[in-house]
Amino acid sequence: MKSIYALLFVSFFSVNAFAQDDKDRDEEKPHGFKKENLFAGGSLNVSLGNQQTALGLSPVFFGYSINRFVDVAVSAGYNYISERQYDYYGNRVGKIRQSTYGPGAFVRVFPVKFIYLQGHYEYNKINLKYIYNSNTGLPTQKYHVDASSFLVGAGYAAGREDGEKSYFYISIMFDLMKSTYSPYRDYQDRAQPIIRAGYNIALFQNRIVRRRRSDN
Repeated sequence: MKSIYALLFVSFFSVNAFAQDDKDRDEEKPHGFKKENLFAGGSLNVSLGNQQTALGLSPVFFGYSINRFVDVAVSAGYNYISERQYDYYGNRVGKIRQSTYGPGAFVRVFPVKFIYLQGHYEYNKINLKYIYNSNTGLPTQKYHVDASSFLVGAGYAAGREDGEKSYFYISIMFDLMKSTYSPYRDYQDRAQPIIRAGYNIALFQNRIVRRRRSDN
């Protein structure tokens, strides 16, 4: 819950910080909901650590550009993780296989048009399997657990010109929460860097732009 409040706080602060400037630039435009501000898209992510490899997919189902500086969205995520497991003496005793899925939401703040800061909350449903080496004599163990993550980082947006909401992006983020089964922390509870690359798709913008050009 603390992460949700933090995400809402970031969104509120960002909107208020940039709203006045956006208002000054767009006084002549109608206010309220604008369907050309809607977007979708998604990203692929990779997390690489000393003992861990993680691959994931994070589609964006519904996004909205509040103004030129702030985007908010509802997303989902799926991650597959493979991690080697060692005992106290450094001997490899097995591996961990983990698949996670769940909903999420994020806020992106653009201080400039091609650089953004992002806070991303995720609630993960996790299927976890411990596979031990045969010489340990331990059976495979399976668990179903939940874990929350709050990812914070920065990214680069290529092709995001004024008024253009379809663009490629790449970012690096870290999980600030310390949930035991977080897909973004290793078995020693160390946050792993998460590299995400994806594409933002404007849903109605091209149609609106073509119509405006035809009217002119």
